[in-house]
Amino acid sequence: MSTQTRSFQAEVRQLLDIVIHSLYSRKEIFLRELISNASDAIDRAQYEGLTDKTLVADAPVWEIGLRVDKAARTLTIEDNGIGLDAAGIESCLGTIARSGTKVFVEAAKAKSGANAPESIGQFGVGFYSAFMVADKVTVDSLARGAGAKPVQWWSAGDGVYTVADSARTTPGTAVTLHLREGMDEFLEEWRIRELVKQHSDFIAYPIRFTDAAKPLAVAPAPVNTMRALWKRAKSEIKDAEYKEFYQHLAHDRHDPLKTIHIVAEGAVEFRALLFLPPEPTFDMLMPAVGNRRHGLHLYVRNVFIGSDFDALLPEYLRFVRGVVESGDLPLNVSREMLQDDAVIRKIRSNLVAKVLATLTEMLRDEPEAYRKFFRSFGRILKEGFHFDPDHADKLKELALFPSANTEGEGLLSLRQYRDAMPSKQQEIYYLLAESLETARQSPQLEAVKKHGGDVLFFVDPIDAWVAEEAGEYDGCKFRAIDQGDLDLGSPEEQSEAKKQREVVDKSLRPLLDLMREKLSGDVSAVRPSARLTDSPCCLVAATGRLNPAMERMLRAMNQEVPKELRILEVNPTHPLLARMQKMFAADRNDPRLADFVELLHGEALLAEGAAPRDPRKFTKLVADLMTRAV
Repeated sequence: MSTQTRSFQAEVRQLLDIVIHSLYSRKEIFLRELISNASDAIDRAQYEGLTDKTLVADAPVWEIGLRVDKAARTLTIEDNGIGLDAAGIESCLGTIARSGTKVFVEAAKAKSGANAPESIGQFGVGFYSAFMVADKVTVDSLARGAGAKPVQWWSAGDGVYTVADSARTTPGTAVTLHLREGMDEFLEEWRIRELVKQHSDFIAYPIRFTDAAKPLAVAPAPVNTMRALWKRAKSEIKDAEYKEFYQHLAHDRHDPLKTIHIVAEGAVEFRALLFLPPEPTFDMLMPAVGNRRHGLHLYVRNVFIGSDFDALLPEYLRFVRGVVESGDLPLNVSREMLQDDAVIRKIRSNLVAKVLATLTEMLRDEPEAYRKFFRSFGRILKEGFHFDPDHADKLKELALFPSANTEGEGLLSLRQYRDAMPSKQQEIYYLLAESLETARQSPQLEAVKKHGGDVLFFVDPIDAWVAEEAGEYDGCKFRAIDQGDLDLGSPEEQSEAKKQREVVDKSLRPLLDLMREKLSGDVSAVRPSARLTDSPCCLVAATGRLNPAMERMLRAMNQEVPKELRILEVNPTHPLLARMQKMFAADRNDPRLADFVELLHGEALLAEGAAPRDPRKFTKLVADLMTRAV
């Protein structure tokens, strides 16, 4: 063959500019692409060798070679696969976006249907990523088969390429990159090893460093692992191997809390190896923002595509670490992004269902291990109430909360709460508070506990949305004990209590109206309480209005929140109310009454973790009261 220089087909200058400057986000991706092409060439040789034994008569040890020449500033990626002849090199490398792999797969499928081999290089642009780091690329290839002649191709990526005879004597292909200035990192063996481990560790063929004298030498140890752990049968894998892989993947010195190995077959086929970490890292507690994402490592046919693919799991499962591999996943042309597709939705649905099922099994069979998990990741998991209503029922079973009847930081499931409810109780009581300590000291608990009930404490910031989104559980609605009227006991008991409060309200109404007058602008009403048994007073919100903890949280987030006037409830059986009623009867203008009202309101605010409206005045009144009591 005489040396021939030709122009690329299509508008090559524009297309090469896109490939070199825009298609890939990182320059080092070129090595992944070229190794993938080499793997595809070996796949093709093996497949065609099944029907044409002459192609593999040399009984090759299939492998991929890497060769660095610092003096010449070249990096070579070599394989002993199917190779290319002059027509093949013209067809595949003379036209941007024409993929020999894709043509081969389409032809193989037409011939043998589902038995066709899988290949990743189906976009026809991966080869040209070499020009991101090289100012010239040379390809030497010898096709397998009798009578094939070696051919050489080279180009500077400037719109033309040259084809000539090659001196290659062994079947396969060698792609040599003449590296640009500033690309010295790709002449360092340690850097090449690092990139192979990161992107091509599970390519099915050994990747070795070779030299020009002995190309594709078998002696050097492979750089890559070759066999992905998730592709092995579960029965073959030891716990120590799972642990080692998790620690490598998550950069965690601890063992995983739980391992989930998935092999899915059917309409969509994929494998996944997922891990539940034992404790959170700082970034897990924050939703993904900007360029920072949370997700899984993605492989397509043994090739690492990237980490943090968040399309495969919802945000509220961002604590899950692991890998997913599937030949069915649709990628964009740069193989760096998933395209929205029904396949993704099916895999995502399967992964979510498996993770939630594993957590359900943990709660049932390993309750202490699950509680350990929930203390670490419960706040994140509960985000699903808002973002994934389709799985709300499963999340309700998995959610745990402290309660008035649990000790310390003990946690209770909704099922445990429901089973322990008194027969007369028809609702699930909860209290939204800013801390567990504040919740436990709340006076609103008193009447519920007196009736033998329990109150769930919602003390995580996300719990305000949990209460809103959860709605009900096992036929019982969620009921905030610091909102609206609280009726306890049987219908008969509720009716009788209501009548008693009406009588009390009538007798106390003049005093209550005075209190309302003194607290004008701070409360909307003052009334007798059905909530209190020991404390003198508490503040409650009208039904459907903002809880004070939620109100303060929104303000802390710089949200505009209108001032909510709440209701001051007083305990008519408390000695303090009797004292105030006596003072009022003697002299309704007694100045001490105004001080008592101020103190009651301040005490109610303190009980819910807020400050009195005038802290200095409040502390002075307390000091004066103490002085008079001495």
